[in-house]
Amino acid sequence: MILWVTLLLSHYCLSLNEAAAERTTLERIEKCATRCSQGLQCKPKANDLFPPPCQSHAEVLNASSVFRNISLSTVMSCQGRQKCSLHLRIKTVLQLTEHIHGVSMCTVTAGMLMNCRTFSFTRASRERMSGLQVEVENDCTDVSPNQQVQVMVKTVPNYCGITWTGAYDAPKCSSEDLRRHVPECITGRLSYEVDTERKEISVNVSDMLEDHNYHLRLCHKDFICVGKGASTLIKKEEPKKRVVFPYSRPLPCLCIEGWSAVVDAPRVQVCPFKDRLEELWFGVTFDPLEQTLSWEPACPVSAVVALCQKREDGVCVALPHTTQNVSREKIEFTKVDPHPQLCIKFTSGSQSWTRCPFAEGRFQAWEVVVKRQQGHEEVKMLAQTTATFSVGLCVRSAESGLCQITETHTVHVEKHKAVGLNLTGELCSSCLQVKRLNVNYAVPVIYCLDQCNQSLPRRPVPVNQLSFDLTWVIVPAGVCLSGVIIVALVLHILLTVYQRRKQKRCQDKKQIDSALECVVPALQTQPGLHGGILVPDSPHCGNAEKATLISN
Repeated sequence: MILWVTLLLSHYCLSLNEAAAERTTLERIEKCATRCSQGLQCKPKANDLFPPPCQSHAEVLNASSVFRNISLSTVMSCQGRQKCSLHLRIKTVLQLTEHIHGVSMCTVTAGMLMNCRTFSFTRASRERMSGLQVEVENDCTDVSPNQQVQVMVKTVPNYCGITWTGAYDAPKCSSEDLRRHVPECITGRLSYEVDTERKEISVNVSDMLEDHNYHLRLCHKDFICVGKGASTLIKKEEPKKRVVFPYSRPLPCLCIEGWSAVVDAPRVQVCPFKDRLEELWFGVTFDPLEQTLSWEPACPVSAVVALCQKREDGVCVALPHTTQNVSREKIEFTKVDPHPQLCIKFTSGSQSWTRCPFAEGRFQAWEVVVKRQQGHEEVKMLAQTTATFSVGLCVRSAESGLCQITETHTVHVEKHKAVGLNLTGELCSSCLQVKRLNVNYAVPVIYCLDQCNQSLPRRPVPVNQLSFDLTWVIVPAGVCLSGVIIVALVLHILLTVYQRRKQKRCQDKKQIDSALECVVPALQTQPGLHGGILVPDSPHCGNAEKATLISN
């Protein structure tokens, strides 16, 4: 049963595809001709160089009573697979009377003279078929693809007021049938493969215009496709019609363009990255001197751009009066406060993208410093440039998360000079809402303190982390104490060695001077002694030695 259903669906889909193909394929004719209803003999008639003016008619005739139905269509005649031409088929149904001797079909196109084809009915045939509806059809008027044609159908003779007029648009080259067989529409077929690692596009060309070379290039598509470098020529003799192009960025307007090497050849473009809109939202620049945030689209795009403030949950809330529509032109936001929470939101269709150019804090112009000294919080502001701020003391609601402002102060901060806020009241469980005032675009930033005994909110410290911190204190102290002990021991050893060597030298001296008395005889003090030296007990001779006054 399932197999039968599958076969029926396949047959149905195949029938639909064949019907669609028949609708898009033009009728073929071997040669153009004029055809009239059976029994009505038509023959072409030369057109007058200066056609006579219209004439009045005896009977009550009008265009709707004479021309019952007129249809316009396009047919194709071919001399080869790629040598086909288009023809306009004009088919009219008219009420034949004895006063109508023929019909004239005229066409006018832009920049061309009127082209008329006139057909007359033989007297015998028109007398025989008078009062009947007859058909006249002609398909010998050449038209070009996408050409607008004005059509006029008149009676012969030309009666005043008996004229049908209409307009017709020839098929466009977008028709698959024309792109394959009409030289004016043959563009060639482009297929491609993208190597994202090498940033290369490999392009293959098929169904080129026979006996002609072919051009290929990369371009940025706008009103026209603006070339990105010189085009590459593919020779008609080359067996493989393949070219490799390098590219820098996968922009949605980066396209491959191809055309035959003939005058006024139609061109075809394929755009490998047409869905890569996210590539357009880069290139946001900021001028810190002018305080100007700007962005210019690399490709034409219909988008809405707005400044927004990024919240903790990742949602970016649009700032009021910052929305701008963009297509091709550059957008600018002047006098912008470069805060990390200030972002740009791009919206195209149903998709949105957010870019935060100050997220890394490279251009942050100010900051709030909160310190706890002597049991109270000290709040200061520091700015990289002279600025004015609105500072509000507020309490954040646990339910809604909104901060209810209780008091507001205006603070002026000089460049690189910290300013104390001197806010009254306790900051426990309170917040500060700070917004810069001397700019056009700024976000209100909230700073909160969770506990009174801390300058900033802190998380509980785990036990293992505490022991880890104590280890870092105890280990260096132990190392230092060990170093002191080792140095003391070394000094003690050196001092002991020194004293022993000194005692040994004294003993050696006693052995050499064993014949001498250690006590020097006292000398008589001579008259005229100018001075003397008092020598104390010598350490070399022990306690038995006595001091002696030595005279010069």
